[in-house]
This record gives sequence, structure tokens and C-alpha cells, in this order.
Amino acid sequence: MEIHDVSGGGGLHLHVREWGPKNGPAILFIHGWSQNHLCWKRQWESALADEFRLVAFDCRGHGMSQAPPEPEHYTNSQLWADDIRSIIDQLHLARPVLVGWSYGGYVICDYLRSYGETAIAGINFVEGAVTLNQEAFGTLIGPGFFTHVPGATVEDLPTNITAIRSFVHACATQALPPEVVEAALCWSIIVPPKVRLALVTRDLNNDDVLRGLTVPVLISQGRSDTLVLPAMGEHILRTCAGATVTWYDSIGHLPFLETPDRFNQELAEFTRQTASH
Repeated sequence: MEIHDVSGGGGLHLHVREWGPKNGPAILFIHGWSQNHLCWKRQWESALADEFRLVAFDCRGHGMSQAPPEPEHYTNSQLWADDIRSIIDQLHLARPVLVGWSYGGYVICDYLRSYGETAIAGINFVEGAVTLNQEAFGTLIGPGFFTHVPGATVEDLPTNITAIRSFVHACATQALPPEVVEAALCWSIIVPPKVRLALVTRDLNNDDVLRGLTVPVLISQGRSDTLVLPAMGEHILRTCAGATVTWYDSIGHLPFLETPDRFNQELAEFTRQTASH
């Protein structure tokens, strides 16, 4: 494992880690709202690291990356786009597959809007969200997410703890090992409430970006997800002409943790296919 300090959008420091062979096809993992690179542990500890160059980072405001309190560091699409481009450029990633979980779908779209698709090989939307507005709440984004936002975005710590604990448990339908749940609580609670709030105040519609894609797109979607609803996956499938979907029955928001063997196998197959695209 290697650790990198990457200068992202606006010069913000991003904490980046990588595993696997340098000459393997690259996969760049982008985590979700109030999360951390540690959520991908079952990927870098798997056979994926024998074949692929795996890169995961803490998004701005999360984990060990810089977290300035002002909202403008999180509401500017260009800054998110620059974060991804900076990681690709500074680590010399050759046409990586972008894997965006949940809020990571927005980040991928931010990157595509500014820089297009020429520097990437493919996209895996993992419970990926692409639309964020009032119309999306209740139709594309479910109560597993929006009912926890008020408590998770205020400064009162007891309220925060209650909201984040409930949020983490809402993510999974399958029972996860206690140490996984405990770690998720830890990496979620350290994100400042002001950062969580700024992230959800954005107004996003990325249909125009999705319609223009020509690189392969894989949608990994749990049918029992109450946060990013299956309707979001169906929306991406309708909007992006070249997309394919793999449905996870009885799985919630965490297919890469709830059923990692299947997820890792499908990601490996997809990455191999994109390498020859």
C-alpha cells in the first residue's frame, strides 16, 4: 500500500492510497456522502489487488483530506472535477475505471462535465446518484437518506450521533460484521456537519452529461436500497444509451460490502472489458 498527498481543486490536500501492480488496469474508487476510503476495504483485500491498480481517496471534507468549513469548497462543481483530474494526473493513472458509490456518482458527473471521457476507460455507478433536487426526493432518493439529513447536518453532537447511527444501519439489508459497522460509524461521524450540509445543498441534473457518454457504463444497484432508490439506476439506464445494469436482489446500499465476492468479480470482468474497448 502506498499513501499519496495529492493537490486537488483549489490546492486542497487529498489523502489518497493505492494497492496492486502499477502496470495493472487502474480502478479509482470514489466514496459516498459522509464516508471514507476505508469503505473499500473488501476490494483492496481481495484478488482485485493481484490484477488491478486500486486507488481510493478521501473526498474533500472527509477522512484525512482537508476539510475547510466554508460551503464554497463543496458546492463548486469545478473543484470536484479538478480533484478527480488531479488524482489521475498526479498518480499517472492510465485510463482508469471510475467507481462511484452513492454521492460518488455526482462527483463522476462533475468530472465528466468539465473534462469529458477521453482520460477514462469506463464508469461503474454503485448505487450511484446523478440527480439532486427537490423532485428527486421521494422518487430517486429515498427516506433512508433524506430522513437522516436534518440530524446529520446540525452542530449538536448527540443529535449527530443519533442520525449517523441510524443512517449507517439504513445502508445495509444484510447483517454486517460488528467491526465493519463500528468502523463505518467512526469514519462517518468525523465528517463535520457543515460539510455534510454543503454537499446536499447542491442542485444537480446530469442527464445531458449521461446522454453524451460513449465509454462503457455499468450500474450496480441493490433492489432493496432505501437511500438511492432502484429508480435512480433505472433513470441512468434510460438516459445513458450504452449502460448495462446488474441488479442485486435483497441487497441495500452496500453491494460491495454486503456481497463483496460477486461485486468484485463483476468489477473485474467490467474492467477487463473496458481495457480492450
